[in-house]
Amino acid sequence: MPGNQKTVYLTFDDGPVPEATPWVLNLLKEHNIKATFFCIGDNIQKHPDTFKQIIDDGHAIGNHTFNHLNGWSTDYKKYIENFEKCEVSILNSITPQVKLFRPPYGKIKRRQALQLRKRGYKIIMWDVLSADFDQTISPQDCLNNVIHNVTNGSIIIFHDSIKASANLRYALPKAIKYLKENDYGFAVLT
Repeated sequence: MPGNQKTVYLTFDDGPVPEATPWVLNLLKEHNIKATFFCIGDNIQKHPDTFKQIIDDGHAIGNHTFNHLNGWSTDYKKYIENFEKCEVSILNSITPQVKLFRPPYGKIKRRQALQLRKRGYKIIMWDVLSADFDQTISPQDCLNNVIHNVTNGSIIIFHDSIKASANLRYALPKAIKYLKENDYGFAVLT
């Protein structure tokens, strides 16, 4: 995002799941921060109350496919169908919808991206990867990934998933504290 203001964008991928998402939402509410959640359609269907809590708390929602598909290893038709299936899950809960999409793993083929853009979607990547999902790194390394790489306009990615939970629970509160102490504001993607 444009880096002329000291603003960052917290984003969360792979939820909603009751084991992680409500904890994230409570922490964000405690700090009066709005974020953007890139949700997996299958998780939306499995956990509609958790998804509703994200919406009720005023956060932005983005499509993250229905089954967390890697665009590089998925054929065009299957990828678009999976995207559409997630889109239906989101549209059943939100009107009007902000048309944001984040490709799982950051991997999307040009033709897939062109089709999503044709449908009015913004494809959102990131510049700061917390790597909270990586169970081979320490929670402190996850935090360091954020604080050593953040800059004005950074889009920071965390994961509200079971797999990322241990690193997330350590790094997110400390990252928020660091960002606030360094006068960063928080915004949602639109």
